[in-house]
Amino acid sequence: MRGRMARAAVVCAALGVFWWASVRLAWAGVGCEDWGCLAPAVGVVVVISLALLAGSALALERVDVRPGRRVAVAAAGMLVVFRIAGESLPSWASTYADVVAAGASFAVAGALAAYVTGTGAGRRRRVAVALAVLALIPAALAASLTLYDL
Repeated sequence: MRGRMARAAVVCAALGVFWWASVRLAWAGVGCEDWGCLAPAVGVVVVISLALLAGSALALERVDVRPGRRVAVAAAGMLVVFRIAGESLPSWASTYADVVAAGASFAVAGALAAYVTGTGAGRRRRVAVALAVLALIPAALAASLTLYDL
């Protein structure tokens, strides 16, 4: 189980850095200066993300993390939760911090997705991990309300 999680984490971390670079280049290529170009820019990001999701399923299969599709979809769901929860964190100006954060969040999502979709752990543990990830959203909301005193 640990080897499966490690392989998924490495593949997803690499894909996370690739996603970050691709989205950054696409966003710069669109050159969005006003609200009129927001829809095409977001559309490009969605297309890149969906293509990467499909590619991640194949990449996970290649490193013997099966079923790759289930792991990729579970990781994508966890990344959505991480993104929503991450909105409560302060932003930083460093692009190096952005790329490290992207790689780390993709790696954690991949490892947890490999755990949740694997057969080595008991059902209760897998459900507990999935619920703990989902609990990040209300925890981040509570932290945001507390820190920013809205």
